[in-house]
Amino acid sequence: KKLYVYILECADDTFYVGVTNNVGRRFIEHMTGLHVNSYTYNRRPLKLVYCKDFNQPIIAIRYEKQLKGWSRAKKIALIHNDFKLLHESAKCKNATNSSNYKAGFGFAHPDPSSEA
Repeated sequence: KKLYVYILECADDTFYVGVTNNVGRRFIEHMTGLHVNSYTYNRRPLKLVYCKDFNQPIIAIRYEKQLKGWSRAKKIALIHNDFKLLHESAKCKNATNSSNYKAGFGFAHPDPSSEA
């Protein structure tokens, strides 16, 4: 049985990522406010902006969790099929990134002789 990972765009411009075996039914549940305590309840109306199907439930659930951890920029790139932007958004830019480390912006100093 297929599972679907989907992204909803909420009225407050946030995204909701979910997984279901029936996208149409689940979207109606979100739109009608079936679950009062859900993230989307006070963020209606909603728009379905992305959907991908999976044959293996474990892969679908893994993908859903992965998307939930993505930045807004990465989700937008995925929604727009902008793979260049998606790749760019995926690059690590923090201080422990290897290119930053080599440039001297990481935790280690690039030239031990220049340390005080």
